[in-house]
Amino acid sequence: MFRQPAILTLLEGIPYPSMILDSSFRIVTMNRLMVAATGYEADRVKGVHGELVVRSNVGNSRGQLYSQVIRTGEAVSVSGDILNGYRHKVPVQYHISPLANGKNGTAGLLVIAENVPSGKGDNGGDSVAGAPPELIGHSPKMQKVLDLIPLMAHTDASVLITGETGTGKDKIAEIIHKKSARARFPFIKVNCGALPLGLLESELFGHVKGAFTGASRNKPGMFKIADRGTLFLTEIGDMPMPLQVKLLSVLDDRQFVPVGGEHSVSVDVRIIAATHRPLREQVRNNTFREDLYYRLNVLHVHLPPLRERENDTRMLLDHFLEKYTRALGKTVTGFTPSALQTLLSYHFPGNVRELQNIVEYAVNICKGKKINKEQLPPYIFEKQPEAVAPAQPPVTVASEPDEKQQPSNPPAVDNGNGSSWSSIERQMIVDALKKNGGNRINTAADLGWGRMKLWRKMKKYGLLG
Repeated sequence: MFRQPAILTLLEGIPYPSMILDSSFRIVTMNRLMVAATGYEADRVKGVHGELVVRSNVGNSRGQLYSQVIRTGEAVSVSGDILNGYRHKVPVQYHISPLANGKNGTAGLLVIAENVPSGKGDNGGDSVAGAPPELIGHSPKMQKVLDLIPLMAHTDASVLITGETGTGKDKIAEIIHKKSARARFPFIKVNCGALPLGLLESELFGHVKGAFTGASRNKPGMFKIADRGTLFLTEIGDMPMPLQVKLLSVLDDRQFVPVGGEHSVSVDVRIIAATHRPLREQVRNNTFREDLYYRLNVLHVHLPPLRERENDTRMLLDHFLEKYTRALGKTVTGFTPSALQTLLSYHFPGNVRELQNIVEYAVNICKGKKINKEQLPPYIFEKQPEAVAPAQPPVTVASEPDEKQQPSNPPAVDNGNGSSWSSIERQMIVDALKKNGGNRINTAADLGWGRMKLWRKMKKYGLLG
């Protein structure tokens, strides 16, 4: 009755999670978006009752809605939530339509779970915040990371997040905060590699009036602003040694003295740190304090590079294609087979961030329904160096004294090697800020930009702190 190739072609053309059920409400097949939404491979759940796979609160317990559609022959559409593969509620408009058998009967059902943008659901107050779509992934390594997030959220211990550039360390930190008891207090991000020593110290701990030239008023630091919340220190491996000492003192005593001040300030802040650098190697080279390393590395999670995430690349391509197609008001429906093969063969040294940029680029210049090879960035056709798979440590909850970090020679991704335009621009801004001592007026002038453009770029690349 159901010819699989024809059904799959039909389903893949539907831009929402969809599946076909037979007349007994057993799954015949489902599209990639439904696989992504439920976390189940189509072959694995073939023959299983649809409601057991797509669990919902739309009033379809024991298949009442399915039965109603079969009995009346009329489609139904109801609002509600489905429970996705990460056990998060996702608001949907649930459409169930009969499939005629050509003999005035019903052969089965077409079920579509249309995503509904809403303020509730993932970020609602009835549950912990869910993972953002950019963290989708069913590879075993990524699933281990996602499974650890709730555990990390239910403690105040420091967290160290490691992983290559572009793997989503910032997003993991934000999710941990949103799921924690500190969620209603500030989540403050500081890029430790973006500012020189003096400015970074003032940024973190604040200063008092007259502490240095230009200090015309008291300024609270990020530690004070993040009080009772979470302070996310990204690029912690780039923090200057003198500040490492002061950070260690704050972690131990929960107190600090602002620059130029005389009195201690007490704070209650949880620290999440992240780096793409091999901190253990830096400890051996005496460029990172060993005591601070162990103080930060109470809980540890390592994000795998995209090349180690098996089939996640295809899901991310579909996700970002939908995102940018919707944002740009275009009708791009997919990739041509040759373009898709090119993308799936590419190593993505810039990981998810690079994949996202490539899809955004392609959607912008695509004038048809499908993205072809000519509409992909030219640099991805250049011969790529062999990807070196670093021997990363497994995902862990408790730190281990002998736990190994990344190899001593980390891959120089996103570092001006032409692999990512955005990374080059970001590095250019960081270099200009360092050159000008953090002075944004001079930095903007150096770059030939206006101050607002520099501000927008710094915000885009997470350099505002």
